Amino acid sequence: MIGLETIEDFYSRQFTSIPAHFKDEIGHFNVFKFDAVNDCGTKPAPYNIRAYFKICFIVGKNEVSFSDSTIQIEKQALLFGNPQAPYSWQHLSEEQRGYFCIFSPNFFHHFGDPGKYAVFQSNGIPVIELTDDQAQNVERLFADMYADWTSNYLFKYDRMRVLVYELLHLATKTQPIKSCQRNFSSASVKIATQFLELLEQQFPIADMGVPLRLRSSSDFAEYLSIHVNHLNKVSQEVLHKPTSVIIHERILLEAKILLKHTTKAVSEIAFDLGFKEKTHFNNFFKKHTQISPTQFRII
Repeated sequence: MIGLETIEDFYSRQFTSIPAHFKDEIGHFNVFKFDAVNDCGTKPAPYNIRAYFKICFIVGKNEVSFSDSTIQIEKQALLFGNPQAPYSWQHLSEEQRGYFCIFSPNFFHHFGDPGKYAVFQSNGIPVIELTDDQAQNVERLFADMYADWTSNYLFKYDRMRVLVYELLHLATKTQPIKSCQRNFSSASVKIATQFLELLEQQFPIADMGVPLRLRSSSDFAEYLSIHVNHLNKVSQEVLHKPTSVIIHERILLEAKILLKHTTKAVSEIAFDLGFKEKTHFNNFFKKHTQISPTQFRII
């Protein structure tokens, strides 16, 4: 099963107690050096969803698993974790060092939305390998963050927000996103955004015995109170793919995650993803991957 780690769980696991300044209702933030955290950088991190954001600067050889992908870090990198995407990582070299910060979504209330940056989104690049010069800049930002956070500086909370955005901008410049050349109406962009948000909100699958609710273009169109033809037109124009393709790709990705990172039976996964019969799920999976779910699980 894919676990859920809250900020409280993190502190209990790493420090056995929650810090005195912990006040998640108004937004929580903290920053750490690797060598100040138990087994940090030397003990594998389990494949879990973290109910908080995390930015980690890692120096050392590592392997990170996000969704159905495995990324090798050869020397140094930035890692971005968000409350929607489960991930794990394992060190591949003895020498490990770095920093990381964690913060709850409401830490940025009225201060923008870091979640809108590509590195925190499901289709973004969560691990960015750095050159020596880039790593030097990142380490300097984290050193400033750590120094100010552990000081008595009156405005250090605002300073932390500024430095987080500095890291996000550095990452965005390192991996620039290609912008669309066409201009779309704000209404079309809004519909496309709402569609993607609705789709993503259904994942990860909760273990509540309730199958996936919105699975077809018609389901989403009805929820958004628009005609299905209009939704398909917007999807093709703004997202460059038919609505059905985007839905199937996301269901397939979740299927791969559940097959690789849980012990659920294939029939359970089929039910969770809204397939009425296991054979329907098998046919869907094989159509898109050329192998069966069982074969995918063991390779």
